[in-house]
Amino acid sequence: MTERICGVDEVGRGPLAGPVVAAAVILDPAQPISGLDDSKKLTEKRREALFEEIRNKALAWSLGRAEVEEIDRINILQASLLAMQRAVEALPVSPDHALVDGNKLPVLSCSAEAIVGGDGSVACISAASIMAKVSRDREMFVLDQRYPGYGLARHKGYPTKAHLEALAALGVTEIHRCSFGPVRRLLEA
Repeated sequence: MTERICGVDEVGRGPLAGPVVAAAVILDPAQPISGLDDSKKLTEKRREALFEEIRNKALAWSLGRAEVEEIDRINILQASLLAMQRAVEALPVSPDHALVDGNKLPVLSCSAEAIVGGDGSVACISAASIMAKVSRDREMFVLDQRYPGYGLARHKGYPTKAHLEALAALGVTEIHRCSFGPVRRLLEA
């Protein structure tokens, strides 16, 4: 039997708002997917198309997340690792090995290796990158409707000039990360 290798990546470490979302993907060698790459290098339209293809062709995929409260409590690095651990644990089939984007490994029940730049060089990590990014982006569109005026659908919670201006004008919401400098400084002011 072929070894089941899952790719793991997260998205949302830098934003001031929203969760950090991770994905784990086990690709099917019998159904290759062309055009996989680091989600940041793909257009939104291409990411959406690949998201559907990965959903339909992968042997297994799952998402994991860490909420704003967890990010503020344990820090963004630990929250990212926790989201990745949750994604791997949520897979409907257990992987034999995990390839994780970056230089740190979450605690996993299978063997694993960290690969810096893996989201642009290893197909299963690219797939995880796409699944995590599209999922989080879709969530930010929903949050944009719930919290109008912040521009979340546009900047996805990242600290853009528009987001910082909206925070100063409208205040901090429960989806903002209070431990992040720009938010913390507003709360202290």
